[in-house]
Amino acid sequence: MNQWLPDRVVAAEREVDDTFDVSACVREPIHKLGGVQSYGALIGVRDGKIVVASENAGTVLGVPEPRGAVTRLLTDWQMATLAALADADTGQTAMMPVELGGVGSGRRFDVTVHRADGLLVLEFEPASPAGEFASAYAPVRQALVRLQRAGTVAEACQEAVREIRAITGYDRVVAYRFESADGPGEVIAEEVAAGWEPWLGLWFPATDIPPQARRLYEHNWIRVIADVEDETARLVPEVLPDTGEPLDLSMSVLRTVSDFHLEYLRNIEVTSSMSVSLLSGGRLWGLIACHGRARKELSPPVRSACEFFGVALSLQLASLREHDVTSARERSRQVIAGLLADEPLQPAGLKDLMDCDAVLVRTNGDLTVHGDGLGPEAAAALLAALPDTVAGEIWSSECLADDLADMPEKGPAGVLALRSGAEGDVVVWVRAERTVARRWATDPSRPITMGPHGRRLTPRGSTAVFLASVRGHSMPWSTTDLVMAAELGRAMMASALANARRLSALNAELTRSNVDLDSFAHAAAHDLKEPLRGIANTATFIVEDAEGMDDVTTRRLASIQRLAERMDELLNALLYYSRLGRTEVQSETVGLRDAALRALEVAGPRLREADVEVILPDQGATVHADPMMFDQVLINLLVNAAKYAQPEQPRRVEIGVDDGFFVRDNGIGMPAHLREQAFQLFRRLHPPTGPKDGSGAGLAIVRRIVERHGGQVWAEESPGGGTTVRATFPEGRDPQ
Repeated sequence: MNQWLPDRVVAAEREVDDTFDVSACVREPIHKLGGVQSYGALIGVRDGKIVVASENAGTVLGVPEPRGAVTRLLTDWQMATLAALADADTGQTAMMPVELGGVGSGRRFDVTVHRADGLLVLEFEPASPAGEFASAYAPVRQALVRLQRAGTVAEACQEAVREIRAITGYDRVVAYRFESADGPGEVIAEEVAAGWEPWLGLWFPATDIPPQARRLYEHNWIRVIADVEDETARLVPEVLPDTGEPLDLSMSVLRTVSDFHLEYLRNIEVTSSMSVSLLSGGRLWGLIACHGRARKELSPPVRSACEFFGVALSLQLASLREHDVTSARERSRQVIAGLLADEPLQPAGLKDLMDCDAVLVRTNGDLTVHGDGLGPEAAAALLAALPDTVAGEIWSSECLADDLADMPEKGPAGVLALRSGAEGDVVVWVRAERTVARRWATDPSRPITMGPHGRRLTPRGSTAVFLASVRGHSMPWSTTDLVMAAELGRAMMASALANARRLSALNAELTRSNVDLDSFAHAAAHDLKEPLRGIANTATFIVEDAEGMDDVTTRRLASIQRLAERMDELLNALLYYSRLGRTEVQSETVGLRDAALRALEVAGPRLREADVEVILPDQGATVHADPMMFDQVLINLLVNAAKYAQPEQPRRVEIGVDDGFFVRDNGIGMPAHLREQAFQLFRRLHPPTGPKDGSGAGLAIVRRIVERHGGQVWAEESPGGGTTVRATFPEGRDPQ
């Protein structure tokens, strides 16, 4: 019982009435109660001998004590036919009419047959009037036609209760739907006689129909109780000699009734009842429950008609639910297509996807909440408590207090979570605790009928238990909700896959373009250097060999030499830049102070010439980089500090690490809107002021090196003026 009933349900039962022990009801072996309803009789046969019989069998069948050979009761042909029916795939209503003692004896019965515990079990009921089945067929057929016209589950159930009441004559017929396979249920349709209390909308707790009763409903389409005051006809012997257990009456149509259920029926002033199972996928989906004030024995033909109606209704309900799911899927696809058109996903649109109080969306670590009753701290705590699932998988709960041990008492009651990415991206729909109006099946002002088990066995007690047991629960997530979430997950995964494919194709194309560009740059620079040297040398030879040239020609030849040297510098920079794309990065821990001293061997003369003070980093400061490439970063940044030093003293440049590596100077600085352009190849923000101002490729080379390490580089203003260049060299990143 403890595995089936949560602690809150057990506590709810005690809260309503501590005199009622629900565990006794749950443990009761209702399929082995050892008796049958006395308007009929039962015998069990093995190897042609009657092994067990109800104590009223002789009286009902009009024979002496039914013991010994079954041929004293039935002919060989009758037994063979009944055995064949039991072995045929006809369900639990395998039935045939028999006449005991031969034609004209007047002892006519309808015999229902099945096998149990190795016995052929025969149940005898007084024969139904001739033509009863034929008279019931036409109304049932017409009812099925009307049933097929129903457009919703509620309409189909309402049509069903109307028709079954017309066929059977019960005073109250209700359709009862379970919230889940082992959960509470609600009356969703009702036909009731004048003067009877309405039950429509009434909720009942799960404990009203315990697990063993649900299993029997799944195996038997129909269950009839003719009279709650019936004196049970006990089986003789009470236990089978070979098993030591009472006969299993799971498939019996005459099976006697649990005392708990009889007391419940008496308390609500019901004398007779019938239940018809409604199944979905072999599991109990709901019931059609019928109640009458008077005794009512339903003949096998009428039971068969009701059973047939229950099967047809189950199929119709399954069809309607499938139609609802299909419609929901189509609607969700249209809504989701609109949602996915926005980047990123908008919580407001996701909240409209299904009935909820709030929706949480976490994308790339950013959390947004749309809706009521959930602050940032509560939202973060909820996300941290959710179980780990894979992308596209749905996890739901209607009672977080039961399903998540780390959830605080105050907070949402139910969630539906959809993982949308491998990096913790998730969409979570949230529902608050459900609110249920107090609807009683009987007038609360009327006294409660007390039985030996206390006040619990009444609809009012059931409703009170339900209200207590659903505290902390949200409204359950419907099939439509789950379909909508699943469709969203599939759409998001498909969109992510398509984006990944496009990104992969673009990356491949970009890689090819970069390779082609590097190859072109290397070839162009290398091939251009030779004719360029020829131009420079020729200009030099002309100057050396010519005599008496005018000043204009001399200046022009000098310009050719100067421009050739400038072009040679640019080509050298381009060659180095292109080689960076093909050079393998070998990262290791680099001491920043030692690297700075190596860089000063190259950049030091320029810094001394510009009278720029160098502030070295502390001993022990490190970066994770390729040593040779990192030296080039430092050289270029230090040379820039010399080139763009301010006119006045003091002039200084500092090398260090805080949140990342930096080189900070107090030079002339860069305009904020041009800082990004400074990292473009051959892009200069200031005109050259001397022959040593270089190619303008220094910062572009710095960026290429940093990005090859998987990092980023940018420029910002130094405190007090000047430029600070910052760069990151992350560990564990693959070189690019």
